Amino acid sequence: MRSIGSIQFQVADLDTALYFHRDKLGHEVTWRTETHVALTIPGGKPEIVLQTDRDEPETGLIVGSVIDAVAILLAVGGRVVASPFDIQISRCPILDDPRGNRLVLVDSTDGPLKIDKNGWVIGNEK
Repeated sequence: MRSIGSIQFQVADLDTALYFHRDKLGHEVTWRTETHVALTIPGGKPEIVLQTDRDEPETGLIVGSVIDAVAILLAVGGRVVASPFDIQISRCPILDDPRGNRLVLVDSTDGPLKIDKNGWVIGNEK
């Protein structure tokens, strides 16, 4: 594991959540899709990702290789919750550590997101 990439929180409505995080707390939107908004906090990383897809909070971990990281986590007692699936920048598995903490692994093999002038995701840089 190289770094924490994001802390993800489920919200009922992205615009209401943006009012709090962007307009009141001053976090800057870095990218947005229909179901996710990423915000930076002072100091840069990790991003706060507000999302409407999943109920559980998640920690996104940047890894060198998703395949290698899954093998290591399984060897030390982790449990696969969701096998690797495609996301825009990578293959992404979801695991629980032995205490049930949710870990999302990302290796960015497909390159960083490309965004338009308003922060909406329009593709990949690669």
